[in-house]
Amino acid sequence: MKCVLKWLVPALVVFTAVQPRAAIIDGQHYISLEGWARSEGLHTTWLAAREVQVSGRAGRMVLAINSADAEIDGVHVRLSYPLAGARGDALISVLDLDTTVRPLLFVRRAPDDPVRTICLDPGHGGRDTGNRVHDGSWRNEKTYTLALALELRRQLRAAGFRVILTRNRDVYVPLPERPAMANNAGADLFISLHFNATTMDRRGVEGPETYCITPIGAPSSNAQGETGNDGPTAQNQFGGSGLLLAFEMEKSLVQNLHVPDRGVRHARYAVLRDARMPAILIEGGYMTHPIEGPRIFSAAYRGQMAAAMVKGILGYEKLIGAVSAPAPLTGPHPKPQPVLVREPLLRFSSPRNSGD
Repeated sequence: MKCVLKWLVPALVVFTAVQPRAAIIDGQHYISLEGWARSEGLHTTWLAAREVQVSGRAGRMVLAINSADAEIDGVHVRLSYPLAGARGDALISVLDLDTTVRPLLFVRRAPDDPVRTICLDPGHGGRDTGNRVHDGSWRNEKTYTLALALELRRQLRAAGFRVILTRNRDVYVPLPERPAMANNAGADLFISLHFNATTMDRRGVEGPETYCITPIGAPSSNAQGETGNDGPTAQNQFGGSGLLLAFEMEKSLVQNLHVPDRGVRHARYAVLRDARMPAILIEGGYMTHPIEGPRIFSAAYRGQMAAAMVKGILGYEKLIGAVSAPAPLTGPHPKPQPVLVREPLLRFSSPRNSGD
């Protein structure tokens, strides 16, 4: 049985103090961040004119007005929609509360079997080279995703896991076949391995990014390689678990490799959409960075990266065994009052990615 995190839908949402105000912004339902925090026993502290901290026993979160970037318990996480409002009057989308904030701050586990089988997907292969970098000779992404997968398989087996690969040599595997292999094998986790590259600011862009499936109806952090559909996918059934796996993986990579944190992000990549188990895609760093690139090409560093990934998986297993409390705001909400939103907020836009 696969691990699916579930949250109860409340029949009534009761708020302490005054009911937080609500608004419609860009077609999205927003509510007061401060009001929501009070209802959960959390505290809000304004750190700067645009930056607010929410903290309590559940954890710590830092957000910024007009930004979709958040920091949750020390890990950067990309929200689906930017925080709106102004100092002392911040508004957060209910979709982000339900699909990102609550699953990370208040983990609720459905009893399930432990992780036993992991499907590793070395990105690209064969005629699909992936990113190419020239540093005296051509470096193909497909070469290093496979090398990382083989090392990660070795370490996972040593830790007691059963591991399958979507490819174990330099061959092309069509994207739909990759999650299908995991589905057919009854895998408990699917992890697709990739490396990034950039043509701009090569010295300034480095660090891992970890992707999980985009919430239903929301824009993706990166729409590259997606279709034009933002409806439900097979993977959305496991969205909460995938988010937690991505969170633990990103945290472990950053802490153990001592690299910049480019965050947990959302995408509807083909290899994620059809996976019927918690699935993530890892961009393990930038091949184009003058320091990180040579490390990626090094077997010793890939060994360290694989070790960090094993710790991320073990951290995920430990996390889903935690006990939590609050249920999400997927039931009745405070009645939206668009007239309460000041004119600058009504002009606020969250453009949808063309690839969704």
